[in-house]
Amino acid sequence: MKNSLILSNDSGFPSTKLSQWSSHQSSDCCDWSGVRCDEAGHVIGLDLSWEPIIGGLENATGLFDLQYLQSLNLGFTLFKGFQIPSRLGNLTNLTYLNLSQGGFAGEIPTEISSLTRLVTLDLSGIVPIEYSYTVWIANLSLFLQNLTELTELHLDRVDLSASGTEWCKALSFLPNLQVLSLSGCDLSGPINHYLAKSRSLSVIRLHYNYGLSSGTEFLAHLTNLKALDLSECGLQGKFPEKILHVPTLETLDLSINQLLQGSLPNFPKNSSLRDLILSHTGLSGTLPDSIGNLENLTRVEVSSCNFTGPIPPSMANLTQLFHMDFSSNHFFGPIPSLHKSRNLNNLDLSFNNLSGGISSTFWEQLLNLQIVVLGHNSLSGSIPRSLFLLPNLEMLQLSNNQFENQLPEISNVSSSVLFDLDLSGNRLEGPVPISIFFELRNLYTLDLSSNKFSRLKLASSKPRAIPILKNQSQLSVLDISDNQISGEVPNWIWEVGSGNLKFLNLSHNLVVSLQEPYSISGIRFLDLHSNQLRGNIPYMSPNTSYVDYSNNNFTSIPADIGNFMSETEYFYFVAANNSLAGVIPESVCKATNFQVLDLSNNNLSGTIPACLITKSSSTLEVLNLGRNNLNGTLSDTIFPGDCGLQILDLSGNQLQGVVPKSLANCNMLQVLDLRSNYISDNFPCWLRNASSLQVLVLRSNNFSGHISCPRNKVSWPLLQIVDLACNKFSGRLSQKWLLTMMVAETKSGSEVNHLGIEMPSNQFYEVRVTVTVKGIEIKLLKVPNIFTSIDFSSNNFEGPIPVEMGRFRSLYALNMSHNALTGSIPSSFGNLKEIESLDLSMNNLSGKIPAQLASLNFLSVLNLSYNNLVGKIPTSTQLQSFSPTSYEGNKGLYGPPLTNESQARPPELPPSPPPASSGEIDWFFIAMSIGFAVGFGAVVSPLMFSVQVNKWYNDLIYKFIYRRFRV
Repeated sequence: MKNSLILSNDSGFPSTKLSQWSSHQSSDCCDWSGVRCDEAGHVIGLDLSWEPIIGGLENATGLFDLQYLQSLNLGFTLFKGFQIPSRLGNLTNLTYLNLSQGGFAGEIPTEISSLTRLVTLDLSGIVPIEYSYTVWIANLSLFLQNLTELTELHLDRVDLSASGTEWCKALSFLPNLQVLSLSGCDLSGPINHYLAKSRSLSVIRLHYNYGLSSGTEFLAHLTNLKALDLSECGLQGKFPEKILHVPTLETLDLSINQLLQGSLPNFPKNSSLRDLILSHTGLSGTLPDSIGNLENLTRVEVSSCNFTGPIPPSMANLTQLFHMDFSSNHFFGPIPSLHKSRNLNNLDLSFNNLSGGISSTFWEQLLNLQIVVLGHNSLSGSIPRSLFLLPNLEMLQLSNNQFENQLPEISNVSSSVLFDLDLSGNRLEGPVPISIFFELRNLYTLDLSSNKFSRLKLASSKPRAIPILKNQSQLSVLDISDNQISGEVPNWIWEVGSGNLKFLNLSHNLVVSLQEPYSISGIRFLDLHSNQLRGNIPYMSPNTSYVDYSNNNFTSIPADIGNFMSETEYFYFVAANNSLAGVIPESVCKATNFQVLDLSNNNLSGTIPACLITKSSSTLEVLNLGRNNLNGTLSDTIFPGDCGLQILDLSGNQLQGVVPKSLANCNMLQVLDLRSNYISDNFPCWLRNASSLQVLVLRSNNFSGHISCPRNKVSWPLLQIVDLACNKFSGRLSQKWLLTMMVAETKSGSEVNHLGIEMPSNQFYEVRVTVTVKGIEIKLLKVPNIFTSIDFSSNNFEGPIPVEMGRFRSLYALNMSHNALTGSIPSSFGNLKEIESLDLSMNNLSGKIPAQLASLNFLSVLNLSYNNLVGKIPTSTQLQSFSPTSYEGNKGLYGPPLTNESQARPPELPPSPPPASSGEIDWFFIAMSIGFAVGFGAVVSPLMFSVQVNKWYNDLIYKFIYRRFRV
């Protein structure tokens, strides 16, 4: 047999048994490693687990001749994709068979069911990390019916889906079963009473079976039950309260069953429960004070549920507690004393509404704590020095609370193993004391962002001493953003971590320069945005994959900057909202793996380097050069066949020509913004393959012709913002084409996210939109994915408004003003239940105002002026609450807010459409429309005007969006 088993030399773990067989001096196999014999010299046990055996077992003829074999362990071997041999059924004396994690594939042979003496059977499939071999049992009842002596059955990751909902019935053949493990077996249906026939069951593990639904109440009758794991099983309905009263139960895991509802009952005294894991369920209510009865409890996890109320003070009775995770709930009040839980190792109370202080005495007895996570609460007061005296503390996260005052000076810091310190998002002030860092030499992550630190006292007071942070040889992540740090960034900061520093965030401070000479060597993530840095854009390292220099006062881009740009697999570079002048250097094309390039809102001139698009667009996802002074003919640009662009913003430049047809190669395009250029072209029907298009802005160019595309040629089912205003489009609006072009009602009620792109660096590049309201541009920083708007204003459209536009049920803004539209206002507009802004002014519309408009409860901006509307404005509705200017210029229109009778005087000449401006503001209009004044023109923008009134107005609008969309 030893000659028929092949060893692998590159398995990652060496042979410790088979390799010794061939060199063993004794010919008696009973002396060999892994072999066990009885007194008569018969081989009764063979353990070759963790041996790097490759190939199948079909040729291991000697194995199947071991007729006295009682125990066979081939677990964790490397039978890559080979089938379990049916001749194992010849080993009829086997009581123990373990083939787990062996990498077998195919159907498990039914011959194993002839091993009637089996007590333990483990055929668990391989964990699907590197390999994806699948094993299955075609008929579970047939497979198990003869294995009546089994006490342990492990079939984890064996496909049992062929059994349907009858798997419980198949298990009724095993009356002596004590341990059942069927995780990840694709089981379905309810857990039914057949399982209760195995009265000796003490361990049940059915996790990762997403098709299970209910049927857990009867499990409370299993009087020997010690462990029950039904996590990630798709359980729904009411929480099985009786299960907590099983006196022998030690472990209960029902986590990640979001549809499991109910509350926790009172816990009995004398419970054996040690592990209670209920995270990510729909459980709610308060935690009963009787949780203090669970004197044996070592682990309790109820994170990401809906619990509320105070954390019971009786938690102080849990002297054996080791792990406590109450994060992401709605607990409020103070943190109860846990000083008796001296074994406590992990404490996570983050993302709740806890308040009050954390006294120094709270921590003095908890010397075994390794992890303390209290972030995202309302805790206040000073941070106690005793936290830094915990000798085993490895992680301390106190972010996003209301801690204040200065950090304490500590001369005898004991937390020398601390590697993660997060104090961000508090009200800490003053200098950062040196003493904290003397002994914290193992820090890997240090986050002091979003506080009020005025300066970093990072240099020792001793002459010529090395700055304290420079001694942090393990430091990899340093975030001191959003403080009040001013002056010059010292050049020693690039040497922090002795070359291990990978993440540095100094954004949102008041720094003005980088001390020279400097060398940004090993840093992969560099964020200096929103400071007062000036001069040339700093060089970065080829190792740097994320750079944000936006919102500073930089004035130029070095011509050779491309020589220092990233050689990593992706590169994110943003220098928006500076004062950059001159041309975009050709050298930027040397960064072959650009993913994001944003140079918007600067004074750049010249042409767009052709190589930037042709060479980089296979990886380039975001190209934002908007609001510069770039010129040239856009039609000369060639987008390659492997174009991966998702966001293209060239707005606010001086580009001419036509939109290049090669843009059709960018099938993943989500945002196209060409606003405010000199482009002369027709509507881009040829973008028909860009099925992911969400934002299309062609505003203020020289586009002309019809916008209708041949039916079935264009379908943009995700398009939510379209702005064609201020062009020369003409013709009728095709009702059928409009419905194929744009999202109609699928967005309403959808999960709210923001438009943008996820970066590999776990960053999110957000699309930001400028809306034009009565000639005033307002920039919004976030765009909900359920926000939709149409702006066709200031063109030459004619004919009636398509009735089908009433099907755009998720539309929030519609502007069709300044056209030559005729006919009546469609009554179907009453279906636009989400609409906030409606402007149909300056057309030739006739007839009465439809009474259905009175049902538009969210309508806060309405302009029907300068048409040929007649009749009385519908009474007793909010239509009468709008300004008279919303209706003026309609000779036959009357009723409040106009006169009570038909207008006696002719209307004044209609005004010309106002140009977009950020200047004079109609305060009355703003006051009227503040409900959600949006929708008369949209443009993608990464930046926000610094004009104070725009910021004020934007804040008000955003607050409304937050309430409405929960962004």
